[in-house]
Amino acid sequence: MKQSDHEALTRLERAAGDLIGLAADPPDDFALRVLRRVGIQREQYDTYVHLETPAGGLFVAAGPHAVTGAALASAGLTATAFEELHRVRTHRSAIRSAKPFPGVVPALRTGRAGRLPVDLSGLTAAERAVLEAVRTIPAGQLRPVGWIAREARVPTTTVVGALARNPVPVLVPSHRVTHDSGAPCDADLVPGAGDALRAAEGIDLERVAELRRGGVVFLGSDTTRIYCHPTCAHARRIVPRHQVPFRTAHEAGRAGYRACKSCRPVTA
Repeated sequence: MKQSDHEALTRLERAAGDLIGLAADPPDDFALRVLRRVGIQREQYDTYVHLETPAGGLFVAAGPHAVTGAALASAGLTATAFEELHRVRTHRSAIRSAKPFPGVVPALRTGRAGRLPVDLSGLTAAERAVLEAVRTIPAGQLRPVGWIAREARVPTTTVVGALARNPVPVLVPSHRVTHDSGAPCDADLVPGAGDALRAAEGIDLERVAELRRGGVVFLGSDTTRIYCHPTCAHARRIVPRHQVPFRTAHEAGRAGYRACKSCRPVTA
């Protein structure tokens, strides 16, 4: 055995010896202390935390520079299972930590994670483009698959498959994507999780469903002559008596309405 290997093994044995006599479970960051003590470089592994969201617990893993994965625990996912899934997907170990990646907690609290560093390198270029487009959807708003396809410059058929492979649900907010019919997509979420996340963001699910049943895709204002997606911040400020429903962007254009520059509506 090399001298350096012997010294590393000795340090590991000493660190492991700290467990002897503990009556309770070790702290969340115990494994990290061991790794640091034996000289394992931070770049060689990821860390993860367990945080609470309106849809239940969320495991969030990160490397030194970006979030590398996430998964809701609402389907009974355990910490051990998350570690294994993360290892299979990224080929990196995820070590439990007590400290989340900088910016994750505010992003979950506000719903604004667009600037949070997220590593999507394990996906194709088209899949990354789809998820980056999803990241631009503001909290409390919805966008259809056709809108995502236009923003990402990919075929519509590519979008749902990319959403199903979303490695960072909630933080990459696929729950804000609907089918072009207006029905929630939720390709990467367990049943009920999407509704819980949308409700927490103040989206009126009953109103959205009512508009969908009536075939309403866009809402215009007869005072500004601008039309929007129904959940756009501008559309929510239109008082009911001034709302004008439209089924297509073409219909709105023929009526003399202009597309909102914020939500940039498009007919699929």
